[in-house]
Parts: sequence; structure tokens; C-alpha cells
Amino acid sequence: MHLKNLIAATYTPLQQDFRINLSAVKTYGTFLKRNQIAGAFVNGSTADFVSLNTEERKLIIDAWSKDKPSDFYLINHVGHNNLREAIALTEHCADKVDAIAALAPFYFKLNSLEQLLEYCKQIALAAPKLPFYYYHIPVLTGANFKMHDFLKIATKEIPNFSGIKFSKNDLIDFKFCLDYNNSSSNILFGVDELYLSSLPLGAAGWVGSTYNHLAPLYHKIKDAFENKDNILAGKLQGKAMRFVELLDHYGGYNGVAKGLMKTLGVDCGPSRFPHSSLNEQRYQQIKETLKKEGIFQYTSR
Repeated sequence: MHLKNLIAATYTPLQQDFRINLSAVKTYGTFLKRNQIAGAFVNGSTADFVSLNTEERKLIIDAWSKDKPSDFYLINHVGHNNLREAIALTEHCADKVDAIAALAPFYFKLNSLEQLLEYCKQIALAAPKLPFYYYHIPVLTGANFKMHDFLKIATKEIPNFSGIKFSKNDLIDFKFCLDYNNSSSNILFGVDELYLSSLPLGAAGWVGSTYNHLAPLYHKIKDAFENKDNILAGKLQGKAMRFVELLDHYGGYNGVAKGLMKTLGVDCGPSRFPHSSLNEQRYQQIKETLKKEGIFQYTSR
């Protein structure tokens, strides 16, 4: 499998009492499809998977499998500190999704590529017919290995290995991965703030949180790049970077950005601890700031 185009790392919709809200999934999927998003990366970092239990993660992927739009990728993140739980999540979704992904254990951290390979191999073999992606996000996992070195062993040892969700600011390693073995692996870029920088390197697939909010902006960045209007492309990428900066300023990206989804038409509810949501007045302030800075006109609707 070679996943392409923008894939949204989705939030986990919650009710006001912090229970999961499965009824919101269908509306969420329709919203993404309408904004030319190619798929959903579910149960990942944006979804606060560490604040969900295994049963909740299963219910969420069940809902997405049932209600996702047609011609729409569905990727389930199954990573877990407990390998047995990761395998259980994998087996549960084996006939429900297009691909699985797993990040490395992040409490007792892995100290070698061989350990990482063994972890990924056991998960991948639990669903041998599904494409497997390694989710590389060392800032959170501590598994700070060079991915072009990992590719050399994973592509040989894991039969259903498809590629990497590359969420690190290392364009050199990213480029080496893109080019490895005649570009045989599907390398998905996962740093939204560097979307434009990934284009001349040959990136063709992306997974990110801000694609929920700013899909029209990223489409315009790509159009400007392809039309060789580098000044416009850079200006638009600056707006995406400013969007993330503003959300951080208002109290933390995960909680604030999730709450902003309601302003765009999809109520994803509050965020679980340790993230927090703002009140309606604060979200209106953010909305007015986005309008003032010329960003809101590029938001998904």
C-alpha cells in the first residue's frame, strides 16, 4: 500500500462527561471528506490514546469502520506500552481497517534497533494481511533511531511492512527514507509546520493534526508550489505555522485545537486530563484572532 495526500490525525470525540461519543464519528468523517482529506489516522497522539483504555480504542475503531466515507483510508494506531495489549488491538481491527501503525513503547524505552524490530514484528504478524507502518515520533517515545537504518532491517524481516509515519524534524533522514530501495516504502511526513519543506524532497503523503482544521490552506500551499510560486507557498506555510503558535499560546495545542473543532462544525467535545479545554468566550477570541491574521478564511468547513 502507498497512502497518498493529506490524512488527518483525528481527535477522539467525547461527551461533556468525558465518555467517548461514537455518534460524532459519521459527521466527523463527512467533514474530512468534504475538505478533500484522504483518510483518518485514528487512536494516535492527537486522539490522546494514552488517556483511553483498550476497550475504548476498540469501540472507536469500530465506529470509524462502520461510518467512514467511501474511498477513504482508515489507519488504526495500535501501539501500547504493553505488547500484549498492542497485539489485542491489532487482532481486533484486522478486518476493519486499511492499515495499522504502532509507535514504540515510551516508558521502558527501547535501546536498540533490534528491540524495535522485534516489537514491530510481533504486532505486524498479528494481522499479516494488513499493511504495517512504524510511527516514528521520538520526541514522545525516546526511540531516537535513524529510520533509514530501521528500513534496512524492517523491509527484510516484516513481510507486511509498508512504511513509516515520520514525525520528526529531520529532513535528511526523511529524504534517505523516501529514496531507500528505489522508493519502495511508503514514507508519510508528520510535521505539519514543515509541510512545504517536504514537497521538493518528493513527499506524497502526510499525516497530521492541523489537517483537521486547515485542509484548504494546505491544498493551496501545494498548488502554489506546483505553480512555482514559492513566495506565495512560503507565505501560506507561515500561516499554518502561526496557527500552531497561536494555539500553543492559548494554553496547549492538544486541548485547545480539539475544542476549536466545534467552531468549524464538528463538536469533538472536551479533552481528558492532562489536557484542558477553554470556555466559549476564549474560543471566540481565538476565532477573531485567526480572522484578523488572515488564517480563518483557510479553515475547513
